[in-house]
Parts: sequence; structure tokens; C-alpha cells
Amino acid sequence: MIFYDYFDCTISIHPNSSKFLPPKKRIKKGKKLERQNNSSPVLSFCFRKTGSQWGPQAQPAVNPSPGITCDRSHKSYDFCTINGPTVLDPATSTFHATGPSAVHRIKPYPRKAEAHTMNGIRELTLQSGPTSPQCQIQHGGLPAVVFSAGGYTGNFFHDFSEGFIPLFVTVNTLFPTDRDIILVVSEAGDWWIRKYADLLRSFTKHPIVVIGNGTAAAETHCFGSATVGLIYHGMATVNPNLMPGGQNLTQFRLLLQETYGGGGRTGIQNWAESGRRRPRLVLVARPMGIGRGLLNEQEVRAAAEKVGFEVVRFLPRGNTTLREAFAVMDSADAMVGVHGAAMTHLLFLRPGAAFLQVVPLGTEWAAEVCYGGPAKAMGLEYVEYRITAAESSLAARFDPESLVLKDPPAYRGKDWSKMWVYLREQNVRIDLVRFREYLETVYEKAEKFMRKNG
Repeated sequence: MIFYDYFDCTISIHPNSSKFLPPKKRIKKGKKLERQNNSSPVLSFCFRKTGSQWGPQAQPAVNPSPGITCDRSHKSYDFCTINGPTVLDPATSTFHATGPSAVHRIKPYPRKAEAHTMNGIRELTLQSGPTSPQCQIQHGGLPAVVFSAGGYTGNFFHDFSEGFIPLFVTVNTLFPTDRDIILVVSEAGDWWIRKYADLLRSFTKHPIVVIGNGTAAAETHCFGSATVGLIYHGMATVNPNLMPGGQNLTQFRLLLQETYGGGGRTGIQNWAESGRRRPRLVLVARPMGIGRGLLNEQEVRAAAEKVGFEVVRFLPRGNTTLREAFAVMDSADAMVGVHGAAMTHLLFLRPGAAFLQVVPLGTEWAAEVCYGGPAKAMGLEYVEYRITAAESSLAARFDPESLVLKDPPAYRGKDWSKMWVYLREQNVRIDLVRFREYLETVYEKAEKFMRKNG
């Protein structure tokens, strides 16, 4: 284990995705808290259905033990708490509490329903007993928030969808007023700590404690309490019905602005003062050779300029810092790109800006869940361009009557591995005549936004 401070870094982006499974009804409404062995009441975060929404409700713990509470009722994640002094032994990835003997194990990553994903997540142990290891590094009695940076971490979308957005949800749900916490991260690589140093600092002013990165460590860490696991509302989702004060994805974007934009605009402040007379469209490019490349990118750019846009090409690379990426997006009035992990940069757009997503064959569900829904939740003007089979490079390889082209959901069925043909073997050549109508729609929205917001 390493006791980390912060640095700067970047990493390449490579796409990946998987299916989100929504929660189901959990525990009946109205059940009261119970005392266990004359101890204080213990709380767990269960969910009850209220109308068409899900709401938090205090409920008895699932398999509770004094001091340790674990809720395993959720489809996507487990969540445990140690309600008192906690000692972390990094050598064994074990959190110790004092109390009657009990052992709980948890993999703190919100993809619980995916066995192939969870097999690669380090298991942590929560153990209570009459004694615990001696404390060597004190953290002033502050609470620890513990989660994993394994799984799909390394993919830009999943870094936010299963990482920083659930972290935002968890911290603001459990610590709405006092956010003086210690982040304890399992399996966090050096690159991850450096790449997201500024964002991590937005959650805590203290150095990050890392477990299980292959580095031996002998010193124990002591916390006032610990929460293990992150509260997950869904892919790139903050459900305001579950948040104190109704916080939503727009508040998460404000956190990004404070982190990477100094709390204010990083782009052009006023369109009239700057002399800029055209709305700015950021064309997010993809490297060729990894799938979903735009084969006629130059022609698309020319078409956008002909409609009236000032076009800025943005290709995220390994040396592109998040601060640089935020500055590009924060100055944009509109963004366009082919479905992929780089579309996560929509989180950097100002609410009210326009976002045009080009959707290749077979990616319709993922395009809506990963980016369409979040875009609308952020208040973006969202426009979706679904390509036809004739615009896909797959048309040259498959018979026009094949399910690959005619009915991708039927071809894929429940076998997500068949998505490979759509994600990695497909490129896009946009029909410029049809696409122009979409560009004109986005131009109208972007021009209104520019004149209103600068």
C-alpha cells in the first residue's frame, strides 16, 4: 500500500461498455430500526419505491453485526459501514472494528451483477472482534470512504460512470455538510492518482490511501469510521429524487468547473466583445483503427462550416490534460462526435449547449443510456443522428438481408460479445445531404445559446 499525495498526469482513452441493470423493489415500507445485542441502532441504505421513483429509507441492516452494517440488497452494488473506530491493515486488505466476532467481505465496485467484471475486483474484509491491530498512522478520527478503481477503470466513460459520479453521490448523501473525509482506494494505479489529482482534491484535502497496488506495506491506518462501497444511481446518473436538496448531474458539472475552470469560464467570455460572430462547434475526433472512425471527417467539417459554424477539431490524446479538455469544451456552443468514450466530454459542456451524437449501427441502446440520458439531465440541447446501414462500413462486408445490418438487437441477443462487430469493426461514412438537416438544427440551438451566454 502507498500513502499518496497528488501529481499531474494523463492517460489514453480506449472505449468499453456494458449493460446496466436497474434496481428492483427491496424492503417493505415502514419497518422500524432494531437494536442488535443491546447496541445502538444501525442504519443501512435500502431503497423503497415511491410512485415511479426510488427513495432512500432507513432500514435494519442485512446480516448485521454490532459496529458493521452491510446492505447487499442492491442489484449493482453492496454497501457496508463500520460505525466506529476502524483500523486498516493494508497487508491483508482488512478493516478491523472492535465488537463481537463477525466477518464480512465486499468488492466495492458497482458492477455487482457482472461476474466477469467482479472476478477481477479485489475483495476487502471487514472484521470485528474483541481486539484490533495497533494503530500506526492516525487520520484524526476522520471517516474513510472506500471504493475500488478496478473494473473498467481506464476507460474515460467508466472512470466517471462507475467512479467519480457515484463518489459524488455517496459523499453528498452521507456527508452533506461536513465533507472532511479520507479517500481509501483499492487498486488505484499511479496513473489514475496523477490523472485525476485535481478532481480527487475536490473531494478531500487529504492524501489518498491506496490498497492493493502490488506494493507491500506494513503500517496500519486508523479512521473514525468507514463506509465501503459507492452508492450508484445508474450509468453516469445522479438521481435528484435520491439526493439531499435534489442535487443532479448539473451540480456535478459545477464541481468539474470549480476543479478545472477555476470556478469561472475558461473560454471566450462574451461573443460580441471577442468579435466572434459564429457559434463554435467542437468536432470530437476518433483515431482510425479502433472502430467507429469517421471516414469522411473533412467533408463533415466542411459541411458544418458551410452551415455557419466555427469548427474546432478535438482529438483526446494521452498527453491531453483534463484542464485542457475542459477549456475546449467550456468555450463550445455545440459538440458533435461518433458514439464512444470521448463523448464523456459532454460533462464539460455548459448547460444549454448543443450536443449532436452520431450513433453507429447496433449502438442505439448504449448511445442513449451512456450519453443521451446524461446530456438531457445536464440541460444540453441533445440531437441524435442514427446512421443507416448504407452509412456503415459493415455494409461492404455483410449481405443487406443479414441480421447484422437489418436487426442488430436480434443479432446480438443476450450475447454482449457480439457487440464487437459494431464497436470495433465498424466505421462511419456520413450521408452529408441527410446530415446537413441535423447540422442546421444544431446551429440554430447553438447560435441562440451563444448570443445568450457568450
